[in-house]
Amino acid sequence: MRTLQGTMDRIVKPSTIIALHASGGSGSQWKALGERAKHDFHVVAPYLYGHGIAPAWAGAPANIVAADAERVARYAAEAIGAVHLVGHSYGGAIALRVALDHPERVASVAVYEPVPLRILFDYNRKHRAASEVAEVADNIRRALIGGNAWRAAERFVEYWAGATQWSRLALEKQAAMAKRMPVILSHFVSLRQDAIRLRDYASVTAPVLYLSGRDTRASARRMAELLSATLPDIEHEILRGMAHLGPITHAGDVAQRIARFVYGHAEGWPLQERKAA
Repeated sequence: MRTLQGTMDRIVKPSTIIALHASGGSGSQWKALGERAKHDFHVVAPYLYGHGIAPAWAGAPANIVAADAERVARYAAEAIGAVHLVGHSYGGAIALRVALDHPERVASVAVYEPVPLRILFDYNRKHRAASEVAEVADNIRRALIGGNAWRAAERFVEYWAGATQWSRLALEKQAAMAKRMPVILSHFVSLRQDAIRLRDYASVTAPVLYLSGRDTRASARRMAELLSATLPDIEHEILRGMAHLGPITHAGDVAQRIARFVYGHAEGWPLQERKAA
């Protein structure tokens, strides 16, 4: 990607990138994207409820998706210029929800394996894609009821990252993930019960870049298939050598692809420069 500092006057209007983290994560996962885009965009990576400096989640589990979407929509309403939403996993589901609810504020959406889980269960709750999600959610719930947040965190991490990844985490990261498991369980509950159905995503008007990892879970693959057939303006790209945590394990590569897409939809950026970004 080209270095664009010094040519900011080519952007007719300043724009904002709002980058949303995955469950259990933080805005720091988008550091590489921020470095690439900071000279030409206002880049913000807010914490979602129950993470970092954001408020704890005290509402009903089923309501957290709508609450996080509303929280991000406020950032979008107050943002400078056009808004480009970026999201990974849970953050990707929130990005799509905000784009659906507030089309007037969203210029583009770039997501890596968003998880609007309801579409799996509406399509076929007995299919492996849905049943494996239900199983991991049940395991997390049972562990938390039994007072074992560490076991809940281990199950969550090993589902999305692989069977050996929990043991590779530093102790402080394991502790941080265990602390967040109640809100992560709320994500599972709320995403499965969300009011938004698959057909509703046909009303998303913003162009969408949808990135998937070739080595990901069946659930993520099936959601990509369903959404790719529904979103009206979509580029779907499958990235080799990546799984569900691609934006973390391959941060630079994912950031480069997202930046190219966002620059391509930045108002006022010359076509030849968009192609070179």
